[in-house]
Amino acid sequence: MKHTVKEIRLKSGAKGLLIDVPDATVMSFQFNFRAGNRFVKEQDIYETAHIMEHMAFGANARFKNEHAFEEEFSKNGAYHNASTGDLGMEYIATCADFEWERILDLQQVSITSPRFNQTELEAEKGNVKSELTGYLNNYNRVLWPRIQQTLGEDVLTYQQRLKTIANVSLANIREHHRRTHTAGNLRFVIAGKLHGRRRIIKRMLESWDLPSGERFKAPKDTLEGAKLSLVRRKEAPNLTFGISMILPRQLSDEESNAMACLNHILTGTMYSRIYGAARKKGLAYGLFSETGSYEHDSAWDFGGEVNVETAEALFDIIVREVKSVLSGNLSDTEIESAKQYALGRHQMGAQTASQISGFYSGRYFFDGFVRDYDNTPKEISLITRDQIIACACEFIQSQTWVLGAVASEGGELVESLRTKLATIFE
Repeated sequence: MKHTVKEIRLKSGAKGLLIDVPDATVMSFQFNFRAGNRFVKEQDIYETAHIMEHMAFGANARFKNEHAFEEEFSKNGAYHNASTGDLGMEYIATCADFEWERILDLQQVSITSPRFNQTELEAEKGNVKSELTGYLNNYNRVLWPRIQQTLGEDVLTYQQRLKTIANVSLANIREHHRRTHTAGNLRFVIAGKLHGRRRIIKRMLESWDLPSGERFKAPKDTLEGAKLSLVRRKEAPNLTFGISMILPRQLSDEESNAMACLNHILTGTMYSRIYGAARKKGLAYGLFSETGSYEHDSAWDFGGEVNVETAEALFDIIVREVKSVLSGNLSDTEIESAKQYALGRHQMGAQTASQISGFYSGRYFFDGFVRDYDNTPKEISLITRDQIIACACEFIQSQTWVLGAVASEGGELVESLRTKLATIFE
């Protein structure tokens, strides 16, 4: 869908994007604060941010409880949610075009004037406990925080997080909201039919009653690798694994595009070098690779599930294909094929206002950069073989990597897999 983007800065210090999508029939709202788990005051109350997010749509200046707010918010089909990560806390909503003003007003009430109370705190402590306990049955959820810890990131596992729930008080919730929910710490993206509405939206946002504040910076951890992390689960029927390689700097946009191309070649399809080869031999049902670029470092990750008896054969393929790339074995044909795939996915990713908003919001909330949708095809076309190989080689040369696994036993097996991987870094 065609759209235009304009960045605005409010007098309060908040910044955001207004995306006009003339043909849209819905409005999409995203509000982001640097208010995630890493910004909680103390680790013994680590779940403060998460519990506060659960309470976000509860009692506020206009509604006495969550049920009253929810009944009003969703009466015409509007949807809202919130999420908490290591860094960010995000509030999202979508609604029919005819009620966008009412929904934006309700978001203002819930975000700026919550009335946290003990009854809702106790209820959400129970809900968060249920949520985190459920994650313990998801081995990927269990695994990746352990990998983060092993690398040196100052995060807690879900088992550790569960132990902090009881410590969170109403005073902690109120303090976290007061400190993090400030105008200077707010970023937003609003997408929909905005013709004739921008001034109204800006005026409404200017009325939000938030203290001034500032945008928080991401904490910096000291990372180190060449380690192994094994989580034993007697009931685990197979091996859930993750490989994380760290580069101690942020990737450029060109490098991120190059690594996305490489990941597609390695694991993106049923005919890819690693995943496709594994499926063809019946070694693994699911496998992924992805690259992330952050404020202080970047990560190149692989992960999946594999039966114990086929794990060594799968890792042989991973090692073989990564080494092949590092030695320069990438054909023009497969690079062009990956580019065409990326171009198609790009064009398919702008069919709704929410999809368009998502294209911009992730990067904008990260560092304030406004991506150029129309220029993306050109950026894809400029990906080169040399870029791909150089960036992959730099990840390997950094020598900061971890193999993590969840398995019933497998100590010797996982050590054998680690030995195979280590040959990539020699």
